[in-house]
Amino acid sequence: MRAVVQRVSRASVTVAGRVVGAIDGPGLMVLVGVTHDDTPEKAAMLAAKLWGLRILEDERSCSDLGAPLLVVSQFTLYGDARKGRRPTWTAAAPGPVAEPLVDAVVTGLRALGAKVETGIFGADMQVDLVNDGPITVLLEY
Repeated sequence: MRAVVQRVSRASVTVAGRVVGAIDGPGLMVLVGVTHDDTPEKAAMLAAKLWGLRILEDERSCSDLGAPLLVVSQFTLYGDARKGRRPTWTAAAPGPVAEPLVDAVVTGLRALGAKVETGIFGADMQVDLVNDGPITVLLEY
């Protein structure tokens, strides 16, 4: 699994002109990508890492502050553009594999006590955010 994590002051995701998930105040915007060998155990580890990741103000975490997270699936995190001009997506897991694992990250976060907003898996989404810092971290499991 890969996650691009951004410290934000606000973030939202819109589908077909309707906001489907939004967070206000300090929190994390998380883009999650899934590959073929990912497991529910990796999803649980990612959720725990996100909840405890100390990248908010004064080196605090979402768990320290009760800060919200916006989690959005992002298969393009496994794009490979080393050859030619058109990326290949073969390393990205197909929807039936990826969707339950992205859901497992969200479920894991909520089980830890997190307030989590989401996008809609597979939808054409517009993401709006204010990156605070800017701070962006890549996590890989």
